[in-house]
Amino acid sequence: MFNFLHNFSPTPVLLSFGPLHVYWYGLFIVLGVLAGLTVSLKIAKKFDLSPNKIFDLAFWVIIFGIIGARVYHVFLEWGYYSQNYWNILKVWQGGLAIHGAIIAGLLVLIYFCWKEKVNFWLLAAVFAPGIALGQAIGRWGNYFNQELFGTPTNLPWGIPINFMNRPDQYISADFFHPTFLYESLGDICIFIILILIIRKFLQKKWQNYKIILLVYLILYSALRFSLEFLRTDTTAYFLGIRWPQIMSSLIIIASAVLLFFPKKKKEEKPV
Repeated sequence: MFNFLHNFSPTPVLLSFGPLHVYWYGLFIVLGVLAGLTVSLKIAKKFDLSPNKIFDLAFWVIIFGIIGARVYHVFLEWGYYSQNYWNILKVWQGGLAIHGAIIAGLLVLIYFCWKEKVNFWLLAAVFAPGIALGQAIGRWGNYFNQELFGTPTNLPWGIPINFMNRPDQYISADFFHPTFLYESLGDICIFIILILIIRKFLQKKWQNYKIILLVYLILYSALRFSLEFLRTDTTAYFLGIRWPQIMSSLIIIASAVLLFFPKKKKEEKPV
């Protein structure tokens, strides 16, 4: 696979039908959503949760997650989009920020749990592993768009980037870190860890559902924080620090605090 990455030059378009195009980015987003939903449904079944409710919730989480991811990205890149309004709608060109998707998804989940009076942490535990798997798959869309790559590298798995997609300071470099691959592999590891934790719940060894979501948030945020040192894409800065690193740090701190809160026993209503 490394030799393939080192020599293959991807293009964004998968298929074309006259003026209509099917993009690799969209394909991997769809595959990620389907894989994540399949995993969540299987986990929900293990916890005796209604699949219909999971489908209903998943629909709104996906819709608002995509909207949130796009709005968050546009906000961070407003200097560009304020001069190119129509490009805000061109989601197939990339530009979905995971932090925006997480925030929007959590808000939808909170509202759903409040309305249906169900346990927030339980439903979050059902969705967290699927989200990690979906991210692992979806990141390959960035590869075909030739975006979100890292700094130049001589490693055998470095990927070639077209001149038009290279940052000006690296215009003479040939190969770059495949940060999409690093994140994809990291997300797979997170997915496996979360599944192992869920097995502990099913064996009745653990009962505090919030562990699953908070472990996901901590591990993914740590992964994202680390990869920001390699990524070359433009983003907002605050006090000289890349904004995604600031957000990741805040999520890690908040999740760590919540993880050590005393457990409050509360009656749970089946979904």
